[in-house]
Amino acid sequence: MTKCEADPFAFSFHSSSNRCIYLVYADDIDITSDDETRIRLLKKHLSQQFHTKDLGPLKYFLSIEVTQSSYRFVINQRKYARDILT
Repeated sequence: MTKCEADPFAFSFHSSSNRCIYLVYADDIDITSDDETRIRLLKKHLSQQFHTKDLGPLKYFLSIEVTQSSYRFVINQRKYARDILT
């Protein structure tokens, strides 16, 4: 994994066949990759080193709501804005 120059909390792995992005903010972690095996191996490694909990597919991360379909991701901060207004 290589630390991202633009964001000290982002790490990435690139090879000729796949990519993996790993975001760490406090106790929130998001792992994104086009290789499910790489995700499973990274989760296994992390769970051996730390107490972790897999919350499944990403729905919220850093007050950003994420909606996924088979071909796209949509992100918004609707919940965050509602919380502030309330």
